[in-house]
Amino acid sequence: TKESVIYSSYTDSRDGYVYKTVTIGNQVWMAENLRYLPSVVGPEIGSDTTPYYYVYGYNGTNVSEAKATANYKSYGVLYNWTAACSSCPNGWHLPSDTEWSELFDKNYIRTLKEPGTTHWNSPNEATNETGFTALPGGYRSTNGSFYDIGLDGNWWSATEGYTSDAWGRYMYYGYSGVYRGNDDKGIGFSVRCVWD
Repeated sequence: TKESVIYSSYTDSRDGYVYKTVTIGNQVWMAENLRYLPSVVGPEIGSDTTPYYYVYGYNGTNVSEAKATANYKSYGVLYNWTAACSSCPNGWHLPSDTEWSELFDKNYIRTLKEPGTTHWNSPNEATNETGFTALPGGYRSTNGSFYDIGLDGNWWSATEGYTSDAWGRYMYYGYSGVYRGNDDKGIGFSVRCVWD
C-alpha cells in the first residue's frame, strides 16, 4: 500500500468490531469485508427471501465457532442478498450498482486489490494504492457448496436486476478487469459497506 493512503476506523456497536475505513474519491468505504454475523448456517441451507449468513468452509450453526475460523477472520461473512441488504451498520449501506460503478470507473483493479499471495492466488499484480484491499472470499453457490476462496472476490450491490436476481461485482486473481453480473439472490457473496 502506498503511504499516502490514510485509513480511519469505525466501531460496529452491534459486536464491537473495529473496521478499517478509507476515503476513495468522494466515497468512504470499509477497507475490509463485513463480518456481522447474527446467526450462521451451512451452505446447504438457502433462500432468495429469508436472510442467511455463511462462513466459508463452516458447516454448522454455532456463531462463536464460526467466528473462530481462519476464513471468518480473513474474509468475513458471505451473505445472501436479503441478508446483505440489512447487514451494514447504522450510517452505512450496501452500495448501489451506481456506487460500485463510480469506484471501478475511477480506479484500476490493481489499485483495489490486496497485494501479494497471502490471500490471492498467484499471479496477483496488485498495488492497493486506493487502500480498498479487496480479498478473494469466494462464494456460496445455490447448489449448496462453497467455491473459489483465494481465486475470486464477489460482492453484492443493493440494486435488483429481476425479481430473483441482483447485481454484483467480481474480481479474479489472474485478471485485470472487474466484472458485473446479475446473480440469484440466494447466492452467498461478500459485503462492503459504503458511508451514507
